[in-house]
Amino acid sequence: MLEIGQTAPSFCAQNQDNIEICSRDLLGKWIVLYFYPRDLTPGCTTEACDFTAAEPQFDDLDAIILGVSPDDSAKHRKFIEKHNLNITLLADVDKKMCEDYGVWQLKKFMGRESMGVVRTTFIINPDGTIAAVWPKVSVRKKKTVKGEKIEVLHVDEVKEKLQELQAK
Repeated sequence: MLEIGQTAPSFCAQNQDNIEICSRDLLGKWIVLYFYPRDLTPGCTTEACDFTAAEPQFDDLDAIILGVSPDDSAKHRKFIEKHNLNITLLADVDKKMCEDYGVWQLKKFMGRESMGVVRTTFIINPDGTIAAVWPKVSVRKKKTVKGEKIEVLHVDEVKEKLQELQAK
């Protein structure tokens, strides 16, 4: 897993419209790069919808949101159309990005082990280094604040961290 301060691995991948998106073309921008296991599954849908809803706020912070999974461009397109997503999804069919970013790992589920994407989010700063990392993301989690249970959205944590980083 990559750590804060390391140079983000370069990448080129097809988006949902079969257009190649390369990190070299994004230098100078803040990038929210989130890896997720699979299109059209409950947790991944919640995460994509949360990022879509917050996208205007990320635009205001001059940040681009890129979701990455091993699904192909056609499946990304179906996912986007079904849930009216307006974020960019990258197809990492050969899992090169997942491996380069250290998110392709052995996972255990119901007593079975298999390789898969560990849900992870990175913020990459304009000079191309890792500025923040969230490994093993919970898209939404319950938290007790002053005796009251509240729901914390991962997308809000990312947005707050981005604001904090930009204020430095």
